[in-house]
Amino acid sequence: MTTRSYTVTGMTCEHCERAVATEVGELPGVTAVNVDLPTGKLTVTSEAPLEDTMVAAAVDEAGYELVSDDGGRDQQ
Repeated sequence: MTTRSYTVTGMTCEHCERAVATEVGELPGVTAVNVDLPTGKLTVTSEAPLEDTMVAAAVDEAGYELVSDDGGRDQQ
């Protein structure tokens, strides 16, 4: 298992939070998604490391922007 955190901008409500969680949760291998609205922190747990571009595309599909990651990789 791999856990990675990112920052998402543009979310203003619980609907935004759910939209991001749903889109990212549909990525192959993702086992858990946590979105914290006040901080914009997105935490993704997956079976194997994900490509940042895949996560960014999923966040974009939800209507928001992935602006950074926390620099942490492969936290197990």
